[in-house]
Amino acid sequence: MADELRINDRLTIPGGELRERFSRSSGPGGQGVNTTDSRVELSFDVGSSPTLPDWMRDRAVDRLGRRLVDGVLTITASEHRAQLANREAARARLAALLADAVAPPAPPRRPTRPTRASKERRLDAKRRQSQLKKGRRVDGE
Repeated sequence: MADELRINDRLTIPGGELRERFSRSSGPGGQGVNTTDSRVELSFDVGSSPTLPDWMRDRAVDRLGRRLVDGVLTITASEHRAQLANREAARARLAALLADAVAPPAPPRRPTRPTRASKERRLDAKRRQSQLKKGRRVDGE
C-alpha cells in the first residue's frame, strides 16, 4: 500500500489502513481515457480504525454520519488525467475531511446586546430611509 497520510500535527494514518481502487474515468483524457485506470477511490474505515482514539472515532463517526457506509469513508477523484494526480487529490480531500471531522467543537457563542449607539444608528438609518421613501410619493396615491 501507499505511505502514511498526515491529517493534522497530532494524527497520521498509516498507509496500511487506506484502500485504493482504480477504474476508468470519464472526463478529460481523449482516447487515453478508454485505456487508463485514472479514477481513484480511496477508502478509510473510520469505524474500526486502530489509529483513531475512541473519542476521536466517536466524533468523526458522528460528524461524517451520512457519508459513511458501514463505517467506511470513501473519496472518489477523477478530475485529473493522470492517476498519480488523482491519488494526490483524493488523499488531500480525505485529509481535509477527517481534519474537519475530528476538530474540537467551536466554543459556544456568548450572547451580547447591542450598544445604545448602535441602536441609535439603526433607528436614524430607518428614519432617513422613511424620509427618502416619503419624498418619492405622489400625493393622493
